[in-house]
Amino acid sequence: MRVLVTGGSGFIGSAMVRFLIADTDAHVLNLDKLTYAAIPEALAGVEHHSRYQFRQGDVADRRLMHELFARHRPDVVLHLAAESHVDRSIDTPSDFVMTNIVGTYAMLAAALEYWRNLPQPQRERFRFLHVSTDEVFGSLGSGGYFTEESRYAPNSPYAASKASADHLVRAWGRTYGLPVVISNCSNNYGEFQFPEKLIPLMTLNALEGKPLPIYGRGDNVRDWLYVGDHVRALWLIATHGKIFETYNVGGNAERRNLEVAQSICDIVDNLRPWANGPRRNLIQFVADRPGHDHRYAIDPAKLARELGWRPIESFETGLKRTVEWYLTQQDWWTRIRQQLYGGERLGLSA
Repeated sequence: MRVLVTGGSGFIGSAMVRFLIADTDAHVLNLDKLTYAAIPEALAGVEHHSRYQFRQGDVADRRLMHELFARHRPDVVLHLAAESHVDRSIDTPSDFVMTNIVGTYAMLAAALEYWRNLPQPQRERFRFLHVSTDEVFGSLGSGGYFTEESRYAPNSPYAASKASADHLVRAWGRTYGLPVVISNCSNNYGEFQFPEKLIPLMTLNALEGKPLPIYGRGDNVRDWLYVGDHVRALWLIATHGKIFETYNVGGNAERRNLEVAQSICDIVDNLRPWANGPRRNLIQFVADRPGHDHRYAIDPAKLARELGWRPIESFETGLKRTVEWYLTQQDWWTRIRQQLYGGERLGLSA
């Protein structure tokens, strides 16, 4: 089987590539633009593997997309390439429109032309999985869960760009018959996540004795999903999911942002004792993000019922595993903090 992974040098994408090489017999082509958030180190263990290829490029480059489909001839496309940070989308929404909307259109156009010209057996095997987010559904109240039938109500430029991409993918399936599947996931965490995201940022700041900035009162709720569990789900959806269907992927692990920060402080305190007292004292409440959704929570029952998927990691085991990993990878994140992102606040635009 031949698989094209877009965004395969990013956080989730690199975990996907590692999984494919380790746990399947797939021949993998990784297409990645190598933006600031790319993580070449995450693929060091597979970069010389005989079933792995890399191509640097932009998903919005239609000519390149047609070329890659023609040359690699994939059976499965895992479309993960995206700009994904809400705060950055507030400051520079144009990047999100280009990659997440225009890039998805370019991928669909190339995939449709390629699929239409496949011989029948390969045509029937072909799948295009578009990997999306629960943020397209907007904000939940104190109760209930997002399901595959939830109404779209995106509230940030990032969420709006991903919602637009979802609608394009669904339209290419229904209008042209392209065998597409969509997944919407909750907040991912794990090894090699760029330290602008909540869990690595809190971990590194706690380790260094720096303030831990928490938006508002810290009562915003997210459902957390370990990245290794997510990529297992994606492969199941791509290979066994029903075409034209959507599958929600969640970790059954709702936590308030303040609780997440406090748990990280406790783990770091245990692993790296600090003479200045509990690291919980470093938590500082800062002005809230514009348009900050209050609560996300995913119901993954369809995925469990139809494909038998359930998360392996609990939030407690996954978080401990993740924090321990960051504490052993100082060379990697020190370079990032010195050269690319020093932990400063993003998303200050009103």
